[in-house]
Amino acid sequence: MSEERRKKQQQQSGTAGASLRLRKFATWSGVVVLLAAAYAAGWYRHNHRYDGFAKCLASKQAKMYGLYWCPHCAEQKEMFGKSFEYVPYVECAIKGSHDEAPECKAAGAKLFPSWQFGSDPPKEGVLRLEQLSEKTGCGLP
Repeated sequence: MSEERRKKQQQQSGTAGASLRLRKFATWSGVVVLLAAAYAAGWYRHNHRYDGFAKCLASKQAKMYGLYWCPHCAEQKEMFGKSFEYVPYVECAIKGSHDEAPECKAAGAKLFPSWQFGSDPPKEGVLRLEQLSEKTGCGLP
């Protein structure tokens, strides 16, 4: 084989190898992007699972009264995850004081957490999401 022909074949095989490496890189990059997107979608769905339920509670005028330092209130909030941001919540503790917020006194909330449904008196204690669903007619996901 002539020297010129050998150099041409080496050049072509180098170009083909680079093209193959580029295709492999693009394929693996696509796989990584798809996996990251699937993970992000699953994370969002898991953490925002009760968004619609919490918004429905708000539309039915359900309201939670709680204290920032109350472990039972924290337990109730954790049931909703990130969706708790949509739950109408009234903080009854006034930082730096032993007094209770006026709105909580007016509602008659004495033990926490307390849930108020419309004009009914507050229902005290941690309520399961199923109980909240029954009380308001809001469906769980």
